[in-house]
Amino acid sequence: MISKKIRTMMDSSSFIRKMFETGAKLKLEFGENNVFDFSLGNPAMNPPEVFTRILREKAEDMNMHRYMPNAGYEDVRDKVAEYISSGQNEALTRNNIVMTSGAGGALNAVLKTIINPGDNIIASIPCFMEYKFYCDNHGGELQLVKGKADFNLDIDAIANAITESTAGVIINSPNNPSGRIYPEETIKELAEMLRQKSSDLGKAIYLISDEPYRKIVYDGKIVPSVMDFYENSIVCTSYSKDLSIPGERIGWLAVNPKAEDFDNLINGIILCNRILGYVNAPALMQRTIAELQGVSVDIEQYRKKRDYLADKLAGFGYKFRIPEGTFYFFIEAPVGDDLRTVDLLQEERILVVPGRGFGLPGYFRIAYCVDNSVVEGSIPGFKKVAIKLGLKQESK
Repeated sequence: MISKKIRTMMDSSSFIRKMFETGAKLKLEFGENNVFDFSLGNPAMNPPEVFTRILREKAEDMNMHRYMPNAGYEDVRDKVAEYISSGQNEALTRNNIVMTSGAGGALNAVLKTIINPGDNIIASIPCFMEYKFYCDNHGGELQLVKGKADFNLDIDAIANAITESTAGVIINSPNNPSGRIYPEETIKELAEMLRQKSSDLGKAIYLISDEPYRKIVYDGKIVPSVMDFYENSIVCTSYSKDLSIPGERIGWLAVNPKAEDFDNLINGIILCNRILGYVNAPALMQRTIAELQGVSVDIEQYRKKRDYLADKLAGFGYKFRIPEGTFYFFIEAPVGDDLRTVDLLQEERILVVPGRGFGLPGYFRIAYCVDNSVVEGSIPGFKKVAIKLGLKQESK
């Protein structure tokens, strides 16, 4: 018999996965071409051709399948450090880098290292709610605070939530689900506040930046570096989104060289990477991505989908903020009822995720990392639901 705790977790499990599973059933019933599944951030775009070529080359190396340092191959970490130093405005070396099993593996290794039983980690909603389970994995608790109406961070709200039990703050920019990039001024303000709170409490409050969408940005936007503004910062990311390889589970984390007690922090993370069962990041993927620093899928394809959907949905009367990054829309649910809106869309075989799945009822998320046929095929259903809900249609 499974534990009560896991049974409870299963009952409250991810809305994203539940909608994905619903989609699988509908596809069996109506056919895949007649279901428009925007539930999961699972890129339909193939990886760049260069990824496949390098993967084949590396797979032929019979000496690359052995154990390695738990932090990852040294030459791979050298290449990662060299590339990200410019983006983070910090001189990083291999000693700052740990290769991980995706961003989820990175976050779990960090949280296990910094959380004492009963500690809390603060996150701003809307956010990726798996953070809750990650914190619980290590005896901690996720404390949610509401962001601003434009989905920016509310620094005062975060400050008011910090207590002696606070081990860190997680931010995600560009943000899933809102597509918001937190402005540089916001990051500066957050850093100043955390620096003061750390001084007041006599301990470091870590800023953990979850950045798997850093390369998926539009209109010339730039994602500010947390390392540039705050010493006790850790960046976690993966190649899942920008290379379209989420099933390969490859990512890294980087610890700011100016972080307090740096040696113990990085060595603790390396230990946790091992004892959590990851041992090390996948060898073949490490060797492959080492040659792909700075490479990504064609982001222009996502921008085109964004702009097409934005034009259509706005014309039907839906209200939303244009995403600055990621491949998500976070749309106001008419009359504030996200579950009703999701149910009505499901009747049209359109699958989206209710905002409460990200801690913020009253919205729903569209993941537009899908084929163009899904985007275009969904439009009549979105229009039909808008009319049912009484949204004002633009005349064109």
